[in-house]
Amino acid sequence: MSTTLETPIASIETNRRRVGALKSLGVVSVGDALTYYPFRVTEPVPLRALHEAKIGEKMAFAASVREVRVFPMARRGFRLIATVDDEQFARSRRVAGSLASLVFFSYRKSYVDWVQRRLHQGALLVIAGEPSVYNDRLQFTHPDMLTVNPADMQFGMQSDMQPSAESGEWDDGFGSGSTRDPLPSNLRFDAETVREALTRVCRPRPVYHANSRISSEHIHESILKYMDALRGDEYMAAQQPTAVDSSQTGEFGLPNVDRAMQAEALAAAVPDIVPEHLRTAEGLMHRAEAFMAMHDPVNTKDFAAALHTLRYEEALVCQTALVKSRDASRKAAASACSETALLDDFVASLPFELTAGQRQVIADISTDMSRDYPMQRLLQGEVGSGKTVVAVAAMMQAVGSGRQAVLVAPTQVLAEQHYESISRMVRGMKGAARTPERGESGERSTHNQVVDGGAQVTMETPDEPLEGDIPVLLLTGGMKLAVRRRVLAMAASGTPCIVVATHAAFSKTFQAPNLALAVIDEQHRFGVEQRESLNAKADKAPHLLVMTATPIPRTAAMTWFGNLDISWLTELPGGRKPIRTFVVPEADAHTMANMFALIRSRIDAGERAYVVCPRIDADSAENDASSEEDSGRPFDELYDLGEDDDRRAQRPPLHSVAEITERLSGLPQFAGIRFATLTGRDDDETKTQVMADFAAGTTPILVATTVIEVGVDVAQASCIVIFDTDRYGLSQLHQLRGRVGRGGTNSWAFLISRAEAGSDAAQRLEVIRGSLDGAEIAQADLEFRGAGDVLGDAQSGGRSSLKLLRVVKDVRIIEHARAAAEALVAADPDLLAEVQLAGAVLDFTRGNETFLTSN
Repeated sequence: MSTTLETPIASIETNRRRVGALKSLGVVSVGDALTYYPFRVTEPVPLRALHEAKIGEKMAFAASVREVRVFPMARRGFRLIATVDDEQFARSRRVAGSLASLVFFSYRKSYVDWVQRRLHQGALLVIAGEPSVYNDRLQFTHPDMLTVNPADMQFGMQSDMQPSAESGEWDDGFGSGSTRDPLPSNLRFDAETVREALTRVCRPRPVYHANSRISSEHIHESILKYMDALRGDEYMAAQQPTAVDSSQTGEFGLPNVDRAMQAEALAAAVPDIVPEHLRTAEGLMHRAEAFMAMHDPVNTKDFAAALHTLRYEEALVCQTALVKSRDASRKAAASACSETALLDDFVASLPFELTAGQRQVIADISTDMSRDYPMQRLLQGEVGSGKTVVAVAAMMQAVGSGRQAVLVAPTQVLAEQHYESISRMVRGMKGAARTPERGESGERSTHNQVVDGGAQVTMETPDEPLEGDIPVLLLTGGMKLAVRRRVLAMAASGTPCIVVATHAAFSKTFQAPNLALAVIDEQHRFGVEQRESLNAKADKAPHLLVMTATPIPRTAAMTWFGNLDISWLTELPGGRKPIRTFVVPEADAHTMANMFALIRSRIDAGERAYVVCPRIDADSAENDASSEEDSGRPFDELYDLGEDDDRRAQRPPLHSVAEITERLSGLPQFAGIRFATLTGRDDDETKTQVMADFAAGTTPILVATTVIEVGVDVAQASCIVIFDTDRYGLSQLHQLRGRVGRGGTNSWAFLISRAEAGSDAAQRLEVIRGSLDGAEIAQADLEFRGAGDVLGDAQSGGRSSLKLLRVVKDVRIIEHARAAAEALVAADPDLLAEVQLAGAVLDFTRGNETFLTSN
């Protein structure tokens, strides 16, 4: 059976445990293996004997083990020291042999035992590491190490190594002259020959994300095996080992390989995705060559070229999918909402002047909604930039055209706030008259609606046109059943109205046959499948407006939301004052005391203060700050900062809501002040009551998790204190900071940090301290964290098809790919002339419903 990219690795790999280990990494087929890319490549390692070692410079050598000793460490754990001898390897390099120590530390006895089994006396090793000196002897601490089958008694490395003068054998203590018993037949080695082991450690070596079940080295070994399988039996038969003379060896004295032949054999099974004219114009490798240079690099230059090639490929597939998605959306039918009288009346009734940005976005949305295909627009705005007013204006146009609109918020607290504010804004405004639709017989149309509890209600649309105050309805999961049924019935009747809802809008019980506009607030809190479910609520596809205050750089927006029209609100409405931001070291007691005194003075002036903690209580896990969203998880628990376990163990525990509430209530600065707490564990009724008491000033200090991050709007709130800020992402801190200063008063944000001066965490906090520009903060956040982390996997494809593309650093690649995708789709909408690209786009689309915004 010939091997293809779709071939399951289980049909090739005889090691069942390895099949399971690879599956745990998402590697199931040969194609998965080839696209499981290394995250870095090591620099070439020079061959040096111990006598040639240069302190601090990595080197590789071959040696045999003389002795192994294991010592318990003073407190806990174990230290293993192996003494190795490179005498014969050194002789092959015409220098004197020497001794060195290999040192390994671990708290786990099982790990030390495993190393000791590999480093038994007489074992043959190839070692790569950075030498140091201890007690006048070279020492290698935790070096890379490959065990070699002692049956390989000859180097076969004629250019750099010569066999022993008499027998050509590697004297490892297991030769024919040894008095030892032969090795057990079931012993496994990392390499069969010294040549193979040196080839692996000397050339640039890809390093893969591994886990406890499989190492990076074994992942690399497997991928090379699968690439050979793709090349076919004829190629492998032609590669049987033969004697190698010195003229056939290359860099480091290692045997040359016909890379062109390898690439040609692999290309037969790995067709290129990028069209040839684009590959030539961009100076890219063939896909097969790129796979070889990624997984089996000869030098770092080829690795970099392969990286560029595969990034362009990802960008082209992604952008082509987005362009096709955008074009497909314009073929769907939508209700044209061309009546703007109610919209104009609404804008004229506002008690404040809209910013120029708001007016422009409202005009753009109005134009989009007047078309007979669905609008798809992303509205990004700074915290407090007035996105809600823009959304209400769009809903006024829908209702004024005799249609329905729904606004979906991620939490009940935010939904209730939207309901109250929208009700106030539209109070007294008159809805458009609407004549009910009639069937072919002229009878009044009816709607059979199944509502909560399983009851079926038959609703008749009224005979007479409807006119009067615009109905604004609230739909949440916590409503009483009778109230919920009334809301569902009115929506199902088709009455022009505005529905403000939580996730309840995605349930099958909610039907809105006259729905013309869906507004999604804080879009990253919802899966695309949920947003897509709104399409099934109406007879035609609704116009879609998604909003976010999470700062997204323009390059990221172009990549992740390339099938949407994008609007930015950058101006703050009149009366909003900049938030003063301070980074406060927690150890600075004097500054902390002054901060609390300032907060007390603001509370005495009738204002409010938030205090944010990443944990709920001392018993909760560090990532259990909120049951509603991952944003409650501390930054470094969500995203690997490259720290080792020891450093993580040394960090102090995160602060909790319970702990901070107890500490603050005992401070003299807050004598007589009542505190409230709010976490993701609280039920909706409790959350509503807590926020009401906070807004009323009954409990002027609210200690909460990041459940307040989105949508909480209390005009009197002027101070926010955020603990453990060195453990959060910048975009999240920017969101939290935006909870204050919404009433036009002076406002302060205090970022409490335990980060060391000059550390990466301290540098991140300096970014947010010195900037109120969401785009600038988002750019920095992307550079620190990566796109998948900022936008969430559901938005960025962080765990799906996009594996190499970086939206900040690869902006030129993305722009070139976007232009190429536009041209390709314009010339050939179905990509009939580019079969491989069409297939890749189809696979990408099928695997990335959570990446592509639904059309």
